[in-house]
Amino acid sequence: MKVLSLTEPYATLILNGNKHIETRSWKTTYRGKLYIHASMTKIKKETLNNKELMSLIENKDLHFGYIICKCDLVDCIYMTKEYVEEIKNNNYEEYICGEYKEGRYAFILDNIELVDPIKAKGKLSIWNFDN
Repeated sequence: MKVLSLTEPYATLILNGNKHIETRSWKTTYRGKLYIHASMTKIKKETLNNKELMSLIENKDLHFGYIICKCDLVDCIYMTKEYVEEIKNNNYEEYICGEYKEGRYAFILDNIELVDPIKAKGKLSIWNFDN
């Protein structure tokens, strides 16, 4: 199955239903089932200092080094200035959970489901996991 690794707290934000759009600097043509993996990377200081973002996961366990949920990657949208403004104005919680800038890409995630945690070493890009 295909997997996308994210740093925490972003993987947990997807698991908890706060985040349905993963923002990336690169596009993908892949559509289909996707595991979400929480990488072992420590949380950046600037993220920890973002009280608005961190309040969304207050008192929640983080899942460093585990595949924690599965979803469907249903679209990859090129971010225009208008798209960024639309998310900022109409879905602020989603906006604070990503890096929304013109020229980046929005991976649209749907049907997010919890899975029993699977220990895994992450990789860059979308990668294959054979259980």
